[in-house]
Amino acid sequence: MTQAHTATLLLVDDHPLMRKGIKTWITAAGPFEVVAEADNGAEARRLAAQINPDLILLDLNLGEEQGSEVLLALRQQGYQGKVVILTVSDSQEDARRLLDLGADGYLLKDIEPESLIPALQQALLGERPVSEKLLENTRQGAAEQLANLTYRERQILALLAEGFSNKQIADSLNIAEGTVKVHMKALMRKLDVQSRLEAALIYLNGREPNSSKLQKQ
Repeated sequence: MTQAHTATLLLVDDHPLMRKGIKTWITAAGPFEVVAEADNGAEARRLAAQINPDLILLDLNLGEEQGSEVLLALRQQGYQGKVVILTVSDSQEDARRLLDLGADGYLLKDIEPESLIPALQQALLGERPVSEKLLENTRQGAAEQLANLTYRERQILALLAEGFSNKQIADSLNIAEGTVKVHMKALMRKLDVQSRLEAALIYLNGREPNSSKLQKQ
């Protein structure tokens, strides 16, 4: 997509008034063109196949059908454009589930109108915009998990998040690699994660934005 290109958008929501409000704002703000609307999953799938829009703005609750089912069906039928969820559900579980299923963003319907277009543009650029309220809840939850770690475990986790191997962590902290493995096992148990990547993401989400790296002790 070039800057001169007006991105096409399919709006899927089962509330006519909500669709009208969103369409009016998007049309006025640009640079998106709402080329079609749907109020149910079957219509959304048909229009996606027919029009192949750059982006689909999809409500999570469509009467008897869930947005997650529509998302999966769209991907199964070969739609490769962006799908951004727009919903009233501020559930962390819902957000995580939809993003895991391949959604390209998760936005709440209480989003400020002027923030909607930049978020959709982020999705088109390959980012995955998420409403600030959900990010704040994620940061708070991650911070609470990190608070359960010892100082040494947080040191190791900080280095892990920078991409250090166990040996590099051991060399940096001047401890045995076996000791690093013991601490790693303990911190992963406390964080209730199965992989180093999951642990690193919790650290990155939960640390203070301006905090400096933990010093060796």
